[in-house]
Amino acid sequence: MRAPARDDAGNAILEFVFLAVLLMVSLVYVLITVFLVQAGAYAASSAARESGRVFATADSADVAAERAYAAARIVMRDSGLTLDRDDVRITCSSEPCLAPGSTVTVVITQRIELPLVPKVLGRAPGSVRVSSEHVEVVDRYRAVRR
Repeated sequence: MRAPARDDAGNAILEFVFLAVLLMVSLVYVLITVFLVQAGAYAASSAARESGRVFATADSADVAAERAYAAARIVMRDSGLTLDRDDVRITCSSEPCLAPGSTVTVVITQRIELPLVPKVLGRAPGSVRVSSEHVEVVDRYRAVRR
């Protein structure tokens, strides 16, 4: 004796649509996450570069650090990110810092929060740390200020 035939008409399209939506939502989330991290990395790179340039062209070492931080903050703000003073580290290869021919190294570190991940106790558990380093040479022929 044969079992009665089941009518499967229309089930394949329903299964296909369900799996396609499931995969597309996951793919869109991954793409958005990658784009946000890449944008943060690009912003950190641009901020480090501009900060190094501003620092190396400053008239004195007294105002150089403040100008460098302000330049980095502007670049990060243009990208929709905030920058704390702790995120910027500036080191010089010689003393005095702006001696002709010396180098200035700027490292900017930023945490990029992943989308749709809730904050727990005020902190974002789902975040990616991006960092950028830029080395700028102080002009060899600049006037030395004392």
